[in-house]
Amino acid sequence: MTAVEHDDSTESPDERLTRNVNELLQELRVAQAGVQFLFGFLLAVAFTEQYARASGFEQVVHLVAVLFATAAVALLTAPAAWHRMLFRRGQRPVILRVANTLAVTGLACLAVAMTATVLLLVKVVAGPAVATVVTALVAVMFGTLWFLLPLRARGNGEMNGDD
Repeated sequence: MTAVEHDDSTESPDERLTRNVNELLQELRVAQAGVQFLFGFLLAVAFTEQYARASGFEQVVHLVAVLFATAAVALLTAPAAWHRMLFRRGQRPVILRVANTLAVTGLACLAVAMTATVLLLVKVVAGPAVATVVTALVAVMFGTLWFLLPLRARGNGEMNGDD
């Protein structure tokens, strides 16, 4: 058994729920920091001189990135709010179920925001043809690493019960 594996036979259901909520909140701290930096960067871009000269397409892509980054911030920070609001109310199963859904949805929004940001930057730097190829590769990378492979592992039974 590795350091991250747990012996279910010695862990009560309440201990398992507590561990799972704590692990989820810890995982979200990583995503929260990244999305907040991205959000700040995207907001700052709108106040530059170059932004005023950007094409309509570039401004729309920027807006899409900002809106999805905003959604990602809300979704990825919501589990901490749920945990705090329901703390010591016997609601860990609810917190865990809702937080998991919020986290996955938040990661999807973060993937869209990151992909849109890549599209915007690569289009400005290298042009629309290169931007199309790079953006497609980035979208496939996020989709594969964050969603397809974990879903495939889940479908193949490669994951144990509560992880």
